[in-house]
Amino acid sequence: MKHLISEIINKIVKHPEDVKINEIEEEGTIIFEIFVNPEDVGQIIGKDGRTIKSINILLNAAKKDSERKFILRVIR
Repeated sequence: MKHLISEIINKIVKHPEDVKINEIEEEGTIIFEIFVNPEDVGQIIGKDGRTIKSINILLNAAKKDSERKFILRVIR
């Protein structure tokens, strides 16, 4: 899942070399912290959060039934 997130994010941002994704497990939920260049934060979130919501929908469609719930966090 981390690789898929990385592929999607790298296609959106202007500075793909600055993209870093951390995977953290808390209380049965997987949290993906997405670190990007400050100039790219708006690109990832999108207008009214539409881009990050769309990424979340894609990831939910790609996950296997056995995989746990996950959360995406964009870190500045």
